[in-house]
Amino acid sequence: MSWIMESGFVERSLNRNSQSPRTLFNTAMTVVAFICGALAILPLIAVLSYVLIRGFSSLSLSVFTELPPAPMRPGGGFGNAILGTLLMVGIGAAISIPFGVMAAIYLTEFSTGSLARWVRFATNVLSGVPSIIAGVFAYGIVVLTLVKLNLGSYSALGGGFALAILMLPIIVKTTDEALQLVSKDLRQASVGLGATKFQTVAQVVLPAALPAIVTGSTLAIARAAGETAPLLFTALFSPFWPDSLFRPTASLAVLVFNFAISPFQNWQSLAWAASLILVLMVLITSIIARWVTRQKA
Repeated sequence: MSWIMESGFVERSLNRNSQSPRTLFNTAMTVVAFICGALAILPLIAVLSYVLIRGFSSLSLSVFTELPPAPMRPGGGFGNAILGTLLMVGIGAAISIPFGVMAAIYLTEFSTGSLARWVRFATNVLSGVPSIIAGVFAYGIVVLTLVKLNLGSYSALGGGFALAILMLPIIVKTTDEALQLVSKDLRQASVGLGATKFQTVAQVVLPAALPAIVTGSTLAIARAAGETAPLLFTALFSPFWPDSLFRPTASLAVLVFNFAISPFQNWQSLAWAASLILVLMVLITSIIARWVTRQKA
């Protein structure tokens, strides 16, 4: 009998607690947070859905193997823009990843407190610089220098340099944070076993932080692949296949910009297809990076 009465008392207490102002407020805030999360994802879903629908309708094998067609002429593709994008992003990655990782290693493992603070501040400022400013800077450093040396003007080299400027602060920041997250116990254990500072960093710290470093590099590559303004100042565009680092080079982002605002229907269709290819390239890069880091783990 007493057990039944205690059970009824507990049930009534739970009912009252479920109707308390604190519980109602928690439920309401949970619903609001869920709605806000859904609204935040909605624009991404809308953009991706629209690009998929318009892009798939314009895809064909010829877009990967042919050059851009003349206005109002059916067929054609943008194989040169795909190669140009890979080329310039590769140049940017080859410049920024080694410098970015080495700079982060110096900040975390070897620098003094005051110098590290100033370098991190400069990195944060550089990450907020508009991409068009990086394009103007690369134009003055690379394009005008090539003109003075009679080696060309707009080129894939200039485009890769501009993209490297945009990639560098992302790589430095992500690598710096990844190295800081490595436990100090690992460093102390390595030193205790007789390893030098360089051996500790190269054989203990870097392997432990490698997944985060690869992820940061992937984010930098994804941002660089979609940039347009810096390439307008440095690589410009070309309707031909890339055959030199010192000549104007096509890219997917600039092709989308040029063809999307044109009045010709065939160019607009190619712009949607190029947009889809650009999104898929970023997605595939992210998937490969996650697979590599999982294999390392």
